[in-house]
Amino acid sequence: MIAKKLKEKIANRKAKVGIIGLGYVGLPLAVLFAQKGFPVFGIDINKNRIKRIKKGCSYILDVPNEELKQAISDKRLKVSEDFSVIRKLDAVIICVPTPLKDKKEPDISYIVSAVENIKKFMKKGQIIVLESTTYPGTTEEVILPRLESAGFREGRDFYLAFSPERIDPANPKYKTENTPKVIGGMSPRSSRIARELYSQIINKVVSASSCKAAEMAKLLENTFRIVNIGLVNEITLMCDKMGIDIWEVIDIAKTKPYGYMPFYPGPGVGGHCIAVDPIYLSWKARGFGFEAQFIELASHINSQMPHYVVERITRALNEYKKPVKGSRILIVGVAYKKDVKDLRESPALEIINILQNEKAVVSYYDPHLPYLNIDGIDLKSVKFTAKSFNDKDCVVIATDHSDVDYDFVLRESHLIVDTRNVFKKSEAKKVIKL
Repeated sequence: MIAKKLKEKIANRKAKVGIIGLGYVGLPLAVLFAQKGFPVFGIDINKNRIKRIKKGCSYILDVPNEELKQAISDKRLKVSEDFSVIRKLDAVIICVPTPLKDKKEPDISYIVSAVENIKKFMKKGQIIVLESTTYPGTTEEVILPRLESAGFREGRDFYLAFSPERIDPANPKYKTENTPKVIGGMSPRSSRIARELYSQIINKVVSASSCKAAEMAKLLENTFRIVNIGLVNEITLMCDKMGIDIWEVIDIAKTKPYGYMPFYPGPGVGGHCIAVDPIYLSWKARGFGFEAQFIELASHINSQMPHYVVERITRALNEYKKPVKGSRILIVGVAYKKDVKDLRESPALEIINILQNEKAVVSYYDPHLPYLNIDGIDLKSVKFTAKSFNDKDCVVIATDHSDVDYDFVLRESHLIVDTRNVFKKSEAKKVIKL
């Protein structure tokens, strides 16, 4: 009876949906639920986020201000720091961060904190879904016992599922609504209810047999990427030794219509998905006496790429009889990927740190990030002027933002180290490719 009533509420879009964590996953999801007609309650402990949302000011690239303002003005989306609103909800979706600790171990403290707050205010007939990326077993081993300790029984009194986020910031084609959604429930009933919930807002929902299978699928997706990026980065180092252009090699290889998928080298990997998520899987595997060698090796290779970039900068400057020490070096793009203002695990930050430790005079330009105050770096973006480029000893393309005039950069710079192949068509000797 409880499950039937909840499914009816969801089908009629009268179910009250709560989103815990209004970051790059939670805010787009909250707005989408609101646009589809659900009453949505966003919860976040960040007071500044709450203030900005109430003003209709989005801090997430994939959520336009107009859409956020509309959701707020329609009173479909309400936000608060107060977890007691959970008492009113029919569905609670957890979208909190899952970073790494100093020793490269999973930090699920945000998940645990969210669950403890849910436990204080939960009621019968709710479905609770974890979207935060984590290691296989988290939903069953961490969340389930905590919620059941409140005196409720999963599958009878409440329903629990895992549905991994699939967000690619700044992707012009795939957004939340048209990206297939994976659902894995703790029980068959939970799977059916979770499927019903997400089917209201997402075009295609894919069922997994369990929470663990869904958790593992997410990590497989991102491990596939880190391993292949690690492979192409290693081939890049090899090609450098052999005097072969890696970019040409990739272009040739990708003409094969089967059995090959192009991946591209770069200054390292950033963001949460590629840089962090596979480490969760590697850590969990060790608990079963299994060493994830591919993951460990790929992570090691990728982590060395910022050092390789500095080596290329050093070699390029040597050609002009200039040491790194004292050289004026401009980094173009510091976000972890193009067209976003996200600094999570950005390799550009490590490149800056290494260069500063080598006593280089480092500055940066990024149209999306006007200042840096992170990891010991305290800098403001330079202006995009001729002087900003032609008074530098070396310009390094670390992130290939689309809204940068690269013809201008090429014209005004004396020496360029291009880690993203933005000057693919240039044969200028001053351009040094990765």
